[in-house]
Amino acid sequence: MRVFILGTGATGGLLAQLLRRRGHTVWCGDRDPERARRFAGHAFECRQANGRSLRSVVRAARGCQLLINAAPAVFNETIMRAALRLRVHYLDLASHLSRNPFKAEQLRFEDDFARRGRLGLINAGVAPGLTNLLVAACADTLDEVDHVRIRLFEDLESDAPVSTWSAEVAHDEATSRPRIYRDRRFRLARRFSEAEWFRFPRPIGKSRVVLAAQDEAATLPRFIEMNNLDVKIGGNEVDRLRRWYRQGKLRASGERVNERFPDTATPEEVSELMRQGKLQNARFAVCVVVSGRKGARQVERQRCCVFPSLACLRRARIAGTPIAFATAQCAAVFVEHFPGHLAGVYPPEALSARVRAKILRGMSQRGFRFQRSTTRLATASAGGCRDRGSGAVETN
Repeated sequence: MRVFILGTGATGGLLAQLLRRRGHTVWCGDRDPERARRFAGHAFECRQANGRSLRSVVRAARGCQLLINAAPAVFNETIMRAALRLRVHYLDLASHLSRNPFKAEQLRFEDDFARRGRLGLINAGVAPGLTNLLVAACADTLDEVDHVRIRLFEDLESDAPVSTWSAEVAHDEATSRPRIYRDRRFRLARRFSEAEWFRFPRPIGKSRVVLAAQDEAATLPRFIEMNNLDVKIGGNEVDRLRRWYRQGKLRASGERVNERFPDTATPEEVSELMRQGKLQNARFAVCVVVSGRKGARQVERQRCCVFPSLACLRRARIAGTPIAFATAQCAAVFVEHFPGHLAGVYPPEALSARVRAKILRGMSQRGFRFQRSTTRLATASAGGCRDRGSGAVETN
């Protein structure tokens, strides 16, 4: 397939390398082509392209069959219009949610893509992306879904702030109010609120998590019937953001402050920071917990994936950081199993169960290790409160 990737930073650069290794013809576009080559490698053709300009994107992407948007999500609508102008398939990694905080803006283009017989596969990274697939896989095994809990872990051991994937996305998430779905209604919650403890798989263990502004809430309740959904993040990265928020250093309307959200570090810069001892390690993990009814029983399904740490990636000579690596690998598998026979705009959970299963198998074949468990929940007779049962756990 001929693939054009717009936005060649930590994720887009690694994705370009992965797709070329798998036999695709790939070229890139970025507002700073020289810096983009520092992420993707000098072997790639990198054209000047500005995500704000429809004409610029169309000119750079002309000749492709699939346009991948790895640029900041604020440009989503312009880049989707470029794909429509070129009559090509489209894939992106996140939503911006500026028009409506509870509905992905990409869904506005459903009819346009359907009329042209092209697929717009949206939010096809790791979180959102893989998280949506895992929630859908759990929901498929239940008769009714009550509560969906998505838990992420982002930890960075460094002497100073380092942007290991996208500084723009990190700033947007830190300054936006969390979106939640409670009692079948969308709501905005307080930033960094509703703290709780969650146990991630080893080597992470127990971590304090708080509500976060993630994109899953803008699509999952629209495609999977449920009562409640929230997303929380743990790790020292969110602890640092929470501290800045309390100190009044985070402003949603303000420009990104480079001291707190520095430009994304290139692979060479990450290596140099590690050699100097200023950056020691980084970890990333995702878990989804879906509870509901199966027959006469209340059960809870859990699916988790812990990704290779930064130190592990460096030992394997992989030029990526945990979040960028996970996002690029997930996007590459979505491309590998791209359902080009579909027309319209689809988030991952809206794909058929067969296609979703193929994508998850592809991720397993790429080295993702999923931990799965099922816990029976007991229903208390008094007051209708639900508690965990006696600890009976089924692994499936």
